Amino acid sequence: MIETVRNIFIELYGDREDIRTYFAPGRVNLIGEHTDYNGGHVFPCAISFGTYAAAAKRSDRKLRFYSVNIKGGVTECSLDDFRPLDDKSWTAYPKGVMWAMAERGMKMDCGLDVVIGGDIPAGAGLSSSASLEVLTGVMLRDLYGFELSNQDIALIGQYSENNYNGLKCGIMDQFASAMGKKDHAIFLDTSDLDFQYVPFVLKDEVLIITNTNKKHSLTNSAYNDRRRECGEALEDLKKAVSIDSLCDLSPEEFRKHSGAISDPVCLRRAHHAVYENQRTLDGVEALEKGDLEAFGKLMNESHVSLRDDYEVSCEELDILAETAWKIPGVIGSRMTGGGFGGCTVSIVKKEYEDIFCRTVGETYLEKVGYDCTFYVVSPGSGPEVF
Repeated sequence: MIETVRNIFIELYGDREDIRTYFAPGRVNLIGEHTDYNGGHVFPCAISFGTYAAAAKRSDRKLRFYSVNIKGGVTECSLDDFRPLDDKSWTAYPKGVMWAMAERGMKMDCGLDVVIGGDIPAGAGLSSSASLEVLTGVMLRDLYGFELSNQDIALIGQYSENNYNGLKCGIMDQFASAMGKKDHAIFLDTSDLDFQYVPFVLKDEVLIITNTNKKHSLTNSAYNDRRRECGEALEDLKKAVSIDSLCDLSPEEFRKHSGAISDPVCLRRAHHAVYENQRTLDGVEALEKGDLEAFGKLMNESHVSLRDDYEVSCEELDILAETAWKIPGVIGSRMTGGGFGGCTVSIVKKEYEDIFCRTVGETYLEKVGYDCTFYVVSPGSGPEVF
């Protein structure tokens, strides 16, 4: 893909000595879903799929974008044409990062020609948008000399998605893309961004992502509603106990004070956040002890909670997970990402990989009417400049 974006850049904009190329990965979250904006822990890893760019600076203030993956020609605009919350094109993601950097005093002194392409399945819940945001941050740092760490780039990406694109996401997706490390997952406390790399190398197992091929659009979905409902639950709880976020509470403390939450829907949302946070803590502890079976059971419990308490699963995701649970050799399987479509992530013993793909694929086709898609992945590295 890196050669593809470079060659298309040359076709569109001409061959130049100052063309630079970049990569930022997507991510899969192993456990800890919808906890990142509730002050909890998450456990994602970067993957080898990602977003690529070829870019070069211009001498004027014009921005020219081209996407390998989206039909259409070159999109032209200007550094004077940022429209927060009103910009609905795919270029709103890189432009949002440019705008967010300018808000922090890092203003581009000239425009860009850029070609972007990726191999993350669109709408799969593997963070193609966060990957594009991190890619843009790395690209701007390199081209304009901005002094930024990868963690800074993750925070700017989140800020831009919250305030330019209108999705009130947490920090996990951008952090996982910006801070990825090969053969490791990231155990991140989203309340203070304290993190550690945890080795995640499967020897007799494989990590399989199964795509429902039902695209989701979080900005236009119930994602922001879930965040609002958690906020309402938090305000009710603050009347009974001194906390800053839902995940400040242990399950025991939540049981003690949950009566303070007046709305039953908000109660279920908070129940998920608190217990999912504990599952993440327990899951990482299990992995550090070498107990993959315990980790798998927690993955299954996570899906049930996302389905019943948080209500962000869907029929397609449930079919994938529930079919997987019945197959020998499946250690754990759950939906991953924001929900309402997208993918499941499963840990499967190598000897059962073919049985898993065949059984899940046939069952899904029979019940849904179209195919799902399988990807065998491993934890990958963070962004690269070529």
